[in-house]
Amino acid sequence: MKIHIIAGAISTLIATSAFAAEQTWTGVISDKMCGADQKKMGGKMSDGDCTQACAKGGAPYVLVSEGKVYQVTNHDADLRTHAGHTVHLTGEFKGDTIRVSKIEMPKDGPK
Repeated sequence: MKIHIIAGAISTLIATSAFAAEQTWTGVISDKMCGADQKKMGGKMSDGDCTQACAKGGAPYVLVSEGKVYQVTNHDADLRTHAGHTVHLTGEFKGDTIRVSKIEMPKDGPK
């Protein structure tokens, strides 16, 4: 009987850990090459233009939040639209990557 209870508890833990809960971060959409510092590219473009130029060159989009740089997957069109902007990004965090489910501008507008 104890073995069945233990096996059931372990199965429940494994099943619930397979489903990552969505989280929301507030940060700036940037690119992996520049990360948190767009000035690396000479500072002659706006942050948004620099991010878009780096992304066109193959650098993936990232979210910079509280000094950390998070890789993001999917929603490239939305990420391109919000390049250089502060956003609320919602998604699942797995490993070192956020799988994006929603991107929203803060109510007080772009920053």
